[in-house]
Amino acid sequence: MAKSVREKIQLACQECKRRNYSLTKNKKLHSEKLELSKFCPWDRKHTVHKEVK
Repeated sequence: MAKSVREKIQLACQECKRRNYSLTKNKKLHSEKLELSKFCPWDRKHTVHKEVK
């Protein structure tokens, strides 16, 4: 079986520190940590979410 280059990561809200989203990303092409503006259901607003795992 072919081994996948993509790895699972989780995004955590920078305000409440909860892990709200899980994604996959190609670590060979994008080695830096991912940072996106996503909706946080606990804060009920869009906040910055940063890669933690």
